[in-house]
Amino acid sequence: MQLQAVILDIDGTLVLSNDAHAQAWVEAFAAYGYEVPFEKVRPLIGMGGDKVIPKMVSGLSDEAGDGKKIAQRRKELIINRASELSPTPGSRELLLKMQQEGLRLIIATSSTTEELSGLLKAAQVDDLLDRATTSSDAEASKPEPDIVEAALSKLQREASQTVMLADTPYDIEAADKCGVPVIAFRCGGFDDASLANAAEIYDHPADLLAHYDDSILGKKELVAR
Repeated sequence: MQLQAVILDIDGTLVLSNDAHAQAWVEAFAAYGYEVPFEKVRPLIGMGGDKVIPKMVSGLSDEAGDGKKIAQRRKELIINRASELSPTPGSRELLLKMQQEGLRLIIATSSTTEELSGLLKAAQVDDLLDRATTSSDAEASKPEPDIVEAALSKLQREASQTVMLADTPYDIEAADKCGVPVIAFRCGGFDDASLANAAEIYDHPADLLAHYDDSILGKKELVAR
């Protein structure tokens, strides 16, 4: 099938924010009396908050009580710190290249709309992207496929015409459930073993751009999954 569209994760893919998200969780839990080590929450970054909270503290939920307050506090911390974050190497240049090649682009993230605005500015690509699916577009967050499915619907494209750029095993799992292959980046902090189900793995967007013609993007041909 001919490649026509690209679904983009943002955290760890277009902006170096995964450590910041983990630290925000640590501080948000601590604000309500729960000790959650950075090393425990960091491997879960890429999941939605609805998944992270009960994994950290059994019995808590992001829908009520302390869990809801913790989720709100984490969101506030990320929004306030977004301006301190840096783009991943080559993210803007890669997006420009894909646009020049005629590919339709859309963001698919477990973040809220309010968080996404700051993250896009931090990634220095807010002027390049006008389509997105966020937590409000999905009943369940990654690694469930809802957000990827919503992105496909907004793109009006089939999975067989689409690839996803992402950086966590949860992105890969969500996309795989929809039949969308993933080009993964190591800059999100996950090793190759964690990203093993990706179709291709690169260090960061600049690395993919340097090998663009030999990648799925350059060949514009997808193998049915």
